[in-house]
Amino acid sequence: MNKAVLLAAGRGTRMRELTQDLPKPMLPVRGKPVLQHIVEGLRDAGVREILIVVGWQAEVVSQFFGDGSKLGVRINYTTQTVQDGTGKVVELARGFAGAEPFLLSYGDILIAPENYSRICSALPGAEAVVSVKRSADVSQGGAVFVNEQFELIDLREKPKPGEATSPWYNAGVYAFRPSIFDYTAKLERSPRGEYELTDAIRQLALDGNKVQALELTGDWADVRDPEILAQLNR
Repeated sequence: MNKAVLLAAGRGTRMRELTQDLPKPMLPVRGKPVLQHIVEGLRDAGVREILIVVGWQAEVVSQFFGDGSKLGVRINYTTQTVQDGTGKVVELARGFAGAEPFLLSYGDILIAPENYSRICSALPGAEAVVSVKRSADVSQGGAVFVNEQFELIDLREKPKPGEATSPWYNAGVYAFRPSIFDYTAKLERSPRGEYELTDAIRQLALDGNKVQALELTGDWADVRDPEILAQLNR
């Protein structure tokens, strides 16, 4: 797999004043922006073409990475002008992906780098791959329900207390074929008023397409608030 899409448009309001002048994916972890860790991990997995979706303080990202040549990749940019959810962001990658499969990661998710090639390798034979981590509490994100073959059969965003749950937490890194665009194009707004990528993935699976779940190995972090950032930098 040669292409990846990184979602780096959000401000990250939970970071408070830390993202006044920086997009959240540019916050430093162990001396490097989160996004640089991701780009280098993708490069080492053989991904050479990257599309970064920018928004808040976009020029900070484009000035830092340029065309990507200093990191050994080719970087393109596209701008999300309306913050209306992850489902519509993916639509912005349609021209970049063309007829090829691509890896997609949120710009604030750090994983052990060897997982990028594992995710790419899991796509042949499936329409999509969803990375998961085992978690006792899936209420902060998506609960992933799987069958005996570890294929995704349902995906529920932030299940409420009492709702059916699962020990598998959506880890925020995916691989897709271009068929995902058929589903993002038909999305309707979720109860929180956004177009959710997870709704498109769920429908893809419910329509009988194989969506492979893959448990990540090693460290994983969602750099979502100042406490987690401080922990990572300790």
